[in-house]
This record gives sequence, structure tokens and C-alpha cells, in this order.
Amino acid sequence: MTQPPLAVTVVAQGAMGAGVAMRLAGNGVEVRTSLAGRSRASAERAAAAGMRAVDDEALVAVPIVLSIVPPAEAIATAERFAAICRRTGARPLYADLNAISPETAGRVAAIAEGAGMAFADGGIIGGPPRADGYNPAIYVSGPEAPRLSVLAERGGLDIRVMDGPVGAASALKMSYAGITKGLTAVASAMMLAATRAGAAEALHAELAQSQPQLLAWFGRMVPGMFAKAYRWEGEMEEIADFVGRDRGESAIYAGAARLYARLAADQGGERREIAQLEAFLRQGAAPR
Repeated sequence: MTQPPLAVTVVAQGAMGAGVAMRLAGNGVEVRTSLAGRSRASAERAAAAGMRAVDDEALVAVPIVLSIVPPAEAIATAERFAAICRRTGARPLYADLNAISPETAGRVAAIAEGAGMAFADGGIIGGPPRADGYNPAIYVSGPEAPRLSVLAERGGLDIRVMDGPVGAASALKMSYAGITKGLTAVASAMMLAATRAGAAEALHAELAQSQPQLLAWFGRMVPGMFAKAYRWEGEMEEIADFVGRDRGESAIYAGAARLYARLAADQGGERREIAQLEAFLRQGAAPR
């Protein structure tokens, strides 16, 4: 028996949202989105990913809404969809797949459920889906999480349902990102400090000799961070909340947030520190 078409809303059209949408659309899923207030670049990414721009009523006239936005926008996005659902009476499953703390996920759940929506907590580990078949792992938790398995069965995504409450998937994402993106921040901070002190070349040589695998990992992760630093700032703040602001180690992530904010500004400006990091990874010396 032929299954009815599946429609899903994906918000928004960043690299991850567009990548997820492209995978879904490539497997025959209708992907809806909103371009209200979005840039021309967002509209172009949406079109390339096979996303269809619709009005507010059509956005929630689907069984599943996926929120994939910068961490700082998670609450506002949930509030927007809650308002639409109150106005239209729609009751989709709202899945928050953002890099937010379990506490923030609980706030999003309260907003969604308060408007009559079902809610699933989620976290994405890995980069956007690619044309070569690569998929990130999308962990989901909470009583409604099994409903997202349809996106694996019919949409080609790697959905991993956790045996845990709302907040469990976000806790996993925070823990994993706290290690990987936290280590990227530590490496960037020390590369810059060594450059300022005139020790960049020696540090690079020592890492190449004693920590070649770590240096190779930095060579992949640090350059890939530059264009994402503006999003990673908010993610580090969420991780600091997850660790607990009353614990000393939370300062590691509050500091990483400030570093990423500075690098994001530098990426969009003079690129002075970005150039120093690129030079370190290329040869271990600051640019002349």
C-alpha cells in the first residue's frame, strides 16, 4: 500500500538546516520553511536544498517541525511557532535539535507544550549531510522522540532515539561539544598566545613531533571554526549553564564563548587573529 506523502518543516536555512532539508527532499519528503525576514543567501540555500517557502499556516500544517537555529534563537523560534499554533489550532510535533542546555530545552518544551504541540528534545553531532551519503547523528529523547524515527525510515536521516527524558539528548550534545569545541577553543587560545610571545614556530614543531595526531586534528577543526564562531559563542554559554555556573569549570566555557565572539568579529573584520591561526597551522609562524 502506498504511503501518503510526508511533509516536514525545517527552520532555518543555515548549513545544517539546509543539509538536513536536502537529505529529506532527496528521499521524497516535502520540506517546508519560512523565508520571512531572511536574507537572499538564505533563500538561495533553501532553493538549492529543495525547501519550499510557505506561509505561517502551512508551516505548522505538518506532522513534524524541526528547529535547527543558532542556540540564542531557540527560545524565540519556539515562541513564534507556539503563537502560530495558538492562532491556527495546529498540533505538530516540535523537535528542538539545537545546541542548548537541558535547562533551555525544558523551557522550549514548556513553550511548545503550552501551545498544544508535542515536544521532542534533540541534538545533532557531526557536520551537515553531504552528497557522498554522510549523515550526522541526530540524537532525540523524551516520550515523543520515537515519532521522529519516520525521518530515518522515509527521510534518510540518522535518527538515534535515546532511552531518556527530555533533556537527555541535549545533555549528550553539550557533553560532546564541550569536549570537541572546547578543545578547539583551547588550541586556538594557545596558538595565539604562542604567536604573541614569539614561540609559535617552536610550539608547532613540538606538536608535530610529540602530538602529530592532535596537530592534525587542530588542522581540521580550527579553520572550520572560523565561519561558525558566531554560533559557537552561544553554544559555549549553553555549555557553561549545563556544567553549572556555580562550578569553577564553567568558567572554561564562558571564556571560550568570549574567545569565539572575538574570533567571529575578527572573521568579519580585519582577520588579524584568523591570519595568525592560519599561519600557525600552515608553518608554525606568524605572518610577516
